[in-house]
Amino acid sequence: MKPRDVETVFTRLQQQLPAPTTELNYASPFELLVAVILSAQATDISVNLATDKLYPVANTPESILALGVDGLKRYIRTIGLFNTKAENVIRTCRILLEEHGGEVPTNREALEALPGVGRKTANVILNTAFGQPTIAVDTHIFRVSNRLGIAPGKNVLAVELGLLKAVPEKFLMDAHHWLILHGRYTCVARKPKCGECILNDLCPSAFRADAPKAGAKKKPAARKKAKATTTRKKKSSAKKASVKPATLKDSRRKKAAGRRTFTGDA
Repeated sequence: MKPRDVETVFTRLQQQLPAPTTELNYASPFELLVAVILSAQATDISVNLATDKLYPVANTPESILALGVDGLKRYIRTIGLFNTKAENVIRTCRILLEEHGGEVPTNREALEALPGVGRKTANVILNTAFGQPTIAVDTHIFRVSNRLGIAPGKNVLAVELGLLKAVPEKFLMDAHHWLILHGRYTCVARKPKCGECILNDLCPSAFRADAPKAGAKKKPAARKKAKATTTRKKKSSAKKASVKPATLKDSRRKKAAGRRTFTGDA
């Protein structure tokens, strides 16, 4: 996508939603960290339902560590992979207390050293909690970036690096939120809402995102015909096999009857 079109994309997204933010509920960097760890392969809604019950009881490294793994599981068991996530959160709390004075670190290396925290989670924390211009590429941003052609790539890192180059600096702080919300509610995976999309005149994939991919192989008609013929032959053979014993038996009976009749006449 041309730079002027990228500028137009984010100008429109900004006009549509001037102050985007995460849909996870949180009141501190630590609460956000825990919520993002829990959100892996889960919806923000399911995470919010769990943390709305957890945080009034425990919302610091000390208090969650005091719950222990089993105690934490009682609050997050409705979230997918809750067993592993509970262990990761408890270990993270311990590391924060022992190595960071109970505070969430503000640099990537320290964040990614925490259990359950990868590059995407670190980017969310750096951007949303600490105001750094990072872009956390999830499945929605990956899809939108490739469909629009802003930063096409075969993996999330390639897309992330491409976005950091392509997105104008003045939009970098909020680009993550605009793209994820656009992918979540408009440029959805199976049936993108191109008719109501404010970017459809700029998008090379508009109104054809569900079409078969270029170069996709179709089964030749001859192959289909051959397959049908083979199927008919198999059915015919099976039919013959099922009636053969009875036919042979009848033939033997007829021959025997003929011999008896001839002997009697003699």
